[in-house]
Amino acid sequence: MTTAAAFTATAALLLTACGGGEEPSPEDIKGAGGGSPSASASASGGADVKRPDVSLPSDLKVDFDLAQPSEDSHAAALDNAKNYILALNHGITAQAPEDPAYRFYSLGNAAKYARTQIQAWVDDEWTATGTDSYYKSRTDDVGESGGVLVTMCRDQSKFFGKNVKTEKVKHTEPSLNDYQEFRLLMKPPQASQKIWKVLQVEVEGRVKECRR
Repeated sequence: MTTAAAFTATAALLLTACGGGEEPSPEDIKGAGGGSPSASASASGGADVKRPDVSLPSDLKVDFDLAQPSEDSHAAALDNAKNYILALNHGITAQAPEDPAYRFYSLGNAAKYARTQIQAWVDDEWTATGTDSYYKSRTDDVGESGGVLVTMCRDQSKFFGKNVKTEKVKHTEPSLNDYQEFRLLMKPPQASQKIWKVLQVEVEGRVKECRR
């Protein structure tokens, strides 16, 4: 079984493992509500929901070159997968490990992943600059759970660290290390949760298929 297939199988179990519709805390790594959402809830992008600020400084751009899915539910899932990535970058540039933006768009392991990533940047006194690029996306249904697995490539060749004190940018030479594949397990809207949220994240490094 490939890594992606194994993740998809685990994702299906994760989405159906727990009952209840309440949102877990970021420390609850199994935070999945049970039951299948209605068709209207699955397609909802939460247009009426007040969203947090995910703006970025002028020297950082997150570029999405992603195909829009034809299914409304997949499109809504992809949109909030993108918002989660924006929120993660917002937390890094705001130097805020407890930033409400990523917490709004994530649950369980995905919230824990974002916090850990942001904390590492803060601890090392780095912020981000340049262009963080995402492309070659795919969306897949996850079993009968109503969940969607969003997969996309990432190119970090123009994405750099900048020291928060000296503002010196740490440039790196382009290499296979710049190319990753992100797999984000999206949980559909249920109960008080009005939007699609990222439940789990898996990142594979040095992915030749993502090289451009």
